[in-house]
Amino acid sequence: MPDIALPLTSLTAFVNGAVLFALTVRVIMIRRRDGIVLGDNDDRVMTKAIRGQANAAEQIPVALILIGLIELQAGALVPLVVLAILFSAGRLLHAIYFAIHGTNWRLRLYGMFLTLLAQAGLLVMLLVTALI
Repeated sequence: MPDIALPLTSLTAFVNGAVLFALTVRVIMIRRRDGIVLGDNDDRVMTKAIRGQANAAEQIPVALILIGLIELQAGALVPLVVLAILFSAGRLLHAIYFAIHGTNWRLRLYGMFLTLLAQAGLLVMLLVTALI
């Protein structure tokens, strides 16, 4: 079996895994503090925390798969690094909005913009890399 090294995918997974971990801890802390066993108990703070965690869990795996596939196929490194950074920055901005009560809603907007921009770039890169 050949050795497979995916350093960019690994680093991106580490950064985004840490973001997801922090969001998960936030949900757990609110649940324990407010005695919420299941669901959100019609609590806006809990709902926001759950959605922030869920959105990260929905977006991060797809981007990591795209980055990994591009890296495996020896895609252009510089644009891939830029897209990985944009994606991670977007996820971090998005997470800050959901994790810190009273944070400006623009962080969510900019976070999703960077996330979607990076994912679109990754999709194009994967297609180009696969066709070459």
